Amino acid sequence: MATESTVTARARANVPRGSTLLQVAIGLQTLTIFLQAVSAGLLLASSYGETLHSVGARVTYGASMLYVLAAVLAWKPGGGSPRPIWHASGFLVLASAQVVLGIAHVPSVHLPLGVLMFGLSVLALARTVASTRSRHISAPAHEPGVRG
Repeated sequence: MATESTVTARARANVPRGSTLLQVAIGLQTLTIFLQAVSAGLLLASSYGETLHSVGARVTYGASMLYVLAAVLAWKPGGGSPRPIWHASGFLVLASAQVVLGIAHVPSVHLPLGVLMFGLSVLALARTVASTRSRHISAPAHEPGVRG
């Protein structure tokens, strides 16, 4: 009979190697977008808000690039689906638009686009976590040939 830890270890073995990196990258991107919303509020309320928002923009853009890299690594060497590459590339395009709109001082588009990006990033993170959990659940509960 397989123990709980054996089942968990086998379930982890069924998860493509790059999916953990992909989850971390999407989580980081989601966090940085959220922190950009916080720094946008500080931008309106304090003298150091502009500096924080500017630095945060660079970090968020870097997180979007990391998401693309993680998606490629989860796909090619990790054996995953190429779909996250399209999602990650879309986020990078949206992040580029955010940078341009922020520099041009167009808050009427910059702010709603930031909200949209946060929502899409949360959705992408939830999908990635859910797909990993479904792989854990679908893992065999016992070893072939062993009676339980």
